[in-house]
Amino acid sequence: MAGIIPQTFIDDLLERIDIVEVIDNRVKLKKAGKNYSACCPFHDEKTASFTVSPDKQFFYCFGCGASGNSLGFVMDYERVSFPEAVESLAKSVGVNVPREQTKDPQKRAKEDAQEKARKILYQLMESANTYYQEQLRIHPKKAVNYLKNRGLSGQIAKDFGIGYAPPGWDNLLKKLATSSEKQNLLLEGGMLIHNQDKDRLYDRFRERIMFPIHDTRGRVIGFGGRVLNEEKPKYLNSPETPIFHKGKELYGLYEARQAYRQLPRLVVVEGYMDVVALAQYGIRYSVATLGTACGEEHLKRAFRFTDEVVFCFDGDEAGRTAARRAMQSALPVMEDGRQVKFLYLPEGEDPDTLVRQTGADKFIRMIEEASPLEHFLFEELSQGLNTQTMEGRARLCKLAAPLLDQLPRGVYRELMFGQLSNRTQLSMDALVNLLSELPTLEKTTSEEVNTRSNNQPTTQVPIQHPSPQAAQISTSLSSNHLSVSQFFLVEERAPALLLYNPQLIEYVEDINTLSHSKNDHILTFIEIVKLIRQRPNLTSGQIVGHWQGTFGANTAKRLSQYMLKAALFHYAKNISLRDKKCAFDSVRELRDTITCLIKQQDKRSYELIIEQLKDKPSKQWSNEEKELYKKAIAARHSTSN
Repeated sequence: MAGIIPQTFIDDLLERIDIVEVIDNRVKLKKAGKNYSACCPFHDEKTASFTVSPDKQFFYCFGCGASGNSLGFVMDYERVSFPEAVESLAKSVGVNVPREQTKDPQKRAKEDAQEKARKILYQLMESANTYYQEQLRIHPKKAVNYLKNRGLSGQIAKDFGIGYAPPGWDNLLKKLATSSEKQNLLLEGGMLIHNQDKDRLYDRFRERIMFPIHDTRGRVIGFGGRVLNEEKPKYLNSPETPIFHKGKELYGLYEARQAYRQLPRLVVVEGYMDVVALAQYGIRYSVATLGTACGEEHLKRAFRFTDEVVFCFDGDEAGRTAARRAMQSALPVMEDGRQVKFLYLPEGEDPDTLVRQTGADKFIRMIEEASPLEHFLFEELSQGLNTQTMEGRARLCKLAAPLLDQLPRGVYRELMFGQLSNRTQLSMDALVNLLSELPTLEKTTSEEVNTRSNNQPTTQVPIQHPSPQAAQISTSLSSNHLSVSQFFLVEERAPALLLYNPQLIEYVEDINTLSHSKNDHILTFIEIVKLIRQRPNLTSGQIVGHWQGTFGANTAKRLSQYMLKAALFHYAKNISLRDKKCAFDSVRELRDTITCLIKQQDKRSYELIIEQLKDKPSKQWSNEEKELYKKAIAARHSTSN
């Protein structure tokens, strides 16, 4: 059902589920005192630094900075959007997700019908996959022998759900199109084709090995079919459908994620058989595009799960053209910390044949030694140019500058322009001036570089990377010298301490003065106070959940960071006080923080008064203004001492 998920439902869902159960179903937890621990699923580590608190209904990792509630964990771990995470958790407790409906009855009915049709289509695609797998077992001589001759085991075929579409025009039609609705959906889903001349339907896939294509949630959304001989077309893919978009999906990505807790890399190859063949040799991190060039959207999806992507191409001219297109697509998504490499295979070889000849170890070495983007780009652009001459360097600069300008802001971009500066002997200032003429440069090179794909935003939450706060506090832990100011801005200290321990609300007194603040942290603190006073028994995870969803995602993210900092600080502070046989006094810390914030706000108010009265002759001041001015000067004097 389309529409916005009501916040009341999210609140109730978080109250109903247990974060320990949610995470333990995905990552095995061990009891550690009041909490649970595990090796973090978001980064590689040998010593467990991932903690789950049942009391707070919250998780955090001291190693990489990942933190959040049950919904946040599902979003990060399964790489799904917020609505999908809500659906997943709701399903686990057997409840349906309500939606706030549009007031237009016709629009509402249309949205409901579309949602119902999508669900049935997913079911039909899964049924088609089951049917093809059954047919593979029924045709051992033809289909199974073909897979065996390609070196594939039964286990690999099972892991990838490989099946077989038998000869015949209407096998799937008769099996699944048992109603006009299902018939129309199979047609819409690309499984059937309508012959307009004869006005009849027939199966799209016939006498082909079938490779199911899964989305990131493991649902079958399309198929690729390969002929058993060398007839053309060798591969036949599902067309664009309401649930399948070639420009975004990667074959093998779902299977790769199932094989690794954290993907070491993704290798982009040409075909389904290459992906499966590499997996047969233990290289289970390869993916393939679906009949299209690898574009920006493909790479955005890949980089949600790994920081390294390696393109594997034939060494012929077609392969080099494809590599240049891939390079063009990679530039806009090359954020700091990401790596793209390029590997050209020997002439006449593909990953399927090469891995069988060389073995897995040598093939992996080839992947590891592939040319990084920073080398590949300049090598490709320098071909045919004599960079020892001024004309050659000028040409290189003209070709490279508009490409490098596609890189996002960051260290990598600066280093790449530094390389261009070294290669062309132009200063960085000269390159900056050159970029001001970029529209002209782009026109001259439009035929030599490939057109960028559209840069659409993604709704998925990216994987967490090591946080500066975690590193900072780890350093302080080792020195055993701790101060609140080390970890928190004073403005974020109050919301962090209260969120970590909502029971402290009874010690929060009059904070009306803070309502005049324009600071986001202080305003968030005020909202947390209001929420806890309305609903006194909320856990930390439920408080974060109150801001999760479409409109409060940034606030929820901020709250998760508060929790991480507070957890780190409490842990560190209690360690430092252990020898003194006393515990961290969070009540005093919160009270002192609020007092400090109020004083700061008062000071800002008084400074404003002084500023307003500055240009007004003192003889014209009213008695009230004179009194305010005295207080302002006294406040300024007290804070300076």
